[in-house]
Amino acid sequence: MGLELDEIDRGILHHLQRDARHNTATDIAADVDVTANTVRNRISRLEEAGVIKGYVPIIDYERTEQSMHMVVQCTVPIHERGEFAEAALDIDGVVAVREVMTGHRNLRIDLVAADTDEITAAVSQLQQQGIEVDEQELLKAEYLQPFDNFGSDALD
Repeated sequence: MGLELDEIDRGILHHLQRDARHNTATDIAADVDVTANTVRNRISRLEEAGVIKGYVPIIDYERTEQSMHMVVQCTVPIHERGEFAEAALDIDGVVAVREVMTGHRNLRIDLVAADTDEITAAVSQLQQQGIEVDEQELLKAEYLQPFDNFGSDALD
C-alpha cells in the first residue's frame, strides 16, 4: 500500500523531480503555499516512507570517457529476478537494472563503456552470472520529465 499523498506532497515531488539540486525548501514553499520548515518536514517524511529513495545526477555518458551507453534486454527466472538484478550491479559498467513484470525480457540492464571491448566484457560477465542476454541496443539519448500527477495547477 502506497503512502497517501496530498497536494503539498505532490507539489514537493514535482519540484524535486524537475530539479532537486536547485530547488530550495524556500523556493518550493512559495509555490505550494506552506513554510520552508513544512517542506523540509514533508521531504523527511517522504524519505522515511521510501517514496523518495535518493537523489542522483542525470549523466550524459556520451560527454564522458564512457561514451557508449547500452541497454541490454535479458531474461531470467521470474522468482530469481531480484537476485540476478543485484548480481548485475556488481559488474563494471552496469549503472542501472530494472525488473520488468513479464516472463520474457524481464530484466533491463543499462551499462556504460568506453568502447566495444568493454561492452563485450560486461555482457560476457552477465552471461557468466546465468543471465540470458536477448538483445543489446546502443542508446543515443534519454529524455526525462516530472510525472504530471505530481504537479498541481498552482505550480503552473
